[in-house]
Amino acid sequence: MHDIKEFIFSGYNINLAQGRAVFHYSIQLANQSQEFTERITFSPVVSQIPDNLLKALLDNLLLILGISYWKLYCPQSIIIKPFSLTKQQADFWNTVYTKGLGEFFYKNKIDFRNLVSFPYKEHNLKPVAFVRQERSLLALGGGKDSIVSAELLKTRKTIFDLFTIGTSTIQDEIAKIIGRKTIVINRDLDPELFELNKTGSVYNGHIPISVIYAFLGLIAAIFYDYGDIVMSNEKSANYGNVEYLGEMINHQWSKSEEFENLFKDYVKSFITPDVSYYSLLRKYDEIEIVELFVKHKQYFSVFSSCNYNFKINEKNDLNSKWCGNCPKCLFVFTLLAGFLPKKELITIFGRNLFADETLLPIFKELLGVKNFKPFECVGTPT
Repeated sequence: MHDIKEFIFSGYNINLAQGRAVFHYSIQLANQSQEFTERITFSPVVSQIPDNLLKALLDNLLLILGISYWKLYCPQSIIIKPFSLTKQQADFWNTVYTKGLGEFFYKNKIDFRNLVSFPYKEHNLKPVAFVRQERSLLALGGGKDSIVSAELLKTRKTIFDLFTIGTSTIQDEIAKIIGRKTIVINRDLDPELFELNKTGSVYNGHIPISVIYAFLGLIAAIFYDYGDIVMSNEKSANYGNVEYLGEMINHQWSKSEEFENLFKDYVKSFITPDVSYYSLLRKYDEIEIVELFVKHKQYFSVFSSCNYNFKINEKNDLNSKWCGNCPKCLFVFTLLAGFLPKKELITIFGRNLFADETLLPIFKELLGVKNFKPFECVGTPT
């Protein structure tokens, strides 16, 4: 890998009325620098956001969006130009980058110990009080979990709307059935990121996307006046995959209860005490969620948990909503098989996955009798 000097969080610009924000990063190599720009777009903001609250939001969004660019080379030297972190904030970001990139470090055989060290200065930083309406914003994916959350919120007579990061036909169709409006925030990563990934000269791999969703959800809640951000992360997200360099690597760490509690404390301490963040499904096992989901047949023809549908910068050329070849497809198929007739199950997936012998190695991993739990958002072996 290259002789890297430092990674720089350079700054950002925002125009609320036009609904756009731009974030800037720089990587200083031995003989050159690489510049990156990421953009987010959103509906124009008409409410008045206190300047210090807006600054706190954007400062932290700069740090989490930067993870996609930092991981290209993983430089140990980190510089934050527009602001300073407290020690407690730096500890939070050290944890997010280290644990959130656990799978990435494992697959790239990177020694993460003492690698991530965000700079800090001793100073006081107070959160900003900002009264919100008593209504919720539910993160909408495309699968069974957020559908179950939506139906639970309806049962509880909770006032809520939906938010997505980008959108898709699957999410649009589900939102239409749920019957709530959707707030969309779009991300445009720097195209150079994808070009570099193609060269094989940089590191590439999984990032803690749910941390990004958490901060973008916070942006949406404050911009458009919601008091709660509701996620659909279940109990099994706490279960890791494999041990590496003395730490348990968890593909779903950014969906775990550990991250949820860290994020809630961080927002309350450094951004605002007036927006809460929680997972409605935290107490449920996957099989309990499926048992709730199968009561809502109106979603069967539109939902999908297959991540192939949602990959960034890739065209979906599936003939159905399910690739039928990945751990996620096989896992959901297996759970639904416990509740649905065979004919109905095959109608959803397009074929009988239990009849495909090539999926046996994945099935053994899901059962916990071979290797370890796949790096996917799947439940526990037992």
